[in-house]
Amino acid sequence: MTSDFHSFVHLFFIGLISLFPVVNPVGSAIMVNHYFSHLTYRERIRVVKRITLYALGICVVTMFAGHWILELFGLSIPVIRLAGGIMICKIGWEFLSADKSKDDVERSNSSVELKETETLQDKLFYPITFPMTTGAGTIAVLFTLSAHAHTSDLTEYILNSSALLFSIFVMCILIFIFYLNASRLIEVMGPQNEKVLNRLMAFLIFCVGLQIATGGVMQLLKG
Repeated sequence: MTSDFHSFVHLFFIGLISLFPVVNPVGSAIMVNHYFSHLTYRERIRVVKRITLYALGICVVTMFAGHWILELFGLSIPVIRLAGGIMICKIGWEFLSADKSKDDVERSNSSVELKETETLQDKLFYPITFPMTTGAGTIAVLFTLSAHAHTSDLTEYILNSSALLFSIFVMCILIFIFYLNASRLIEVMGPQNEKVLNRLMAFLIFCVGLQIATGGVMQLLKG
């Protein structure tokens, strides 16, 4: 029993440590906060709950069925990395090239806000959840972790899978907490610093996407 507990805790921390840098809930929260600027706190809670559930679903499905889904469509992890990297580059470029006037930012008309909220609903899965929150890097890490957890012993497999599921669940809790409170962090920084940070994050998003895409190309060339 002690050995099983140690194995569970060990794999849980491996999963958490491996997922944290690719999900990056702190940086991702600042990155997507732009989409939530017009929401009330209650609306933000509802939206962040859906994003968290989408992220949880992506992670769980990837962990248990991702390999078969890729085989079904004849895809490989390098191709997923390349496509995901291109999508992230596109998002970063859109943020960098955005030039909103003061009137656009400070819209108070209720019909416009309703339209923005409806548009946001269409963006909750793509691009906010995928690939901005759980993207190609997360999928690649989960493939690796699921392969690491696989074993012919059913009891050990259930234990390993439970540990990874627990690490995914904790990561989703972190996503919820940071996404919900990202605006408070930005308020502490001040409006001018927020603009600088948004531009910096947009540039980093573009660079991260380029890095992921380059890694995919390198894997394809090696393969």
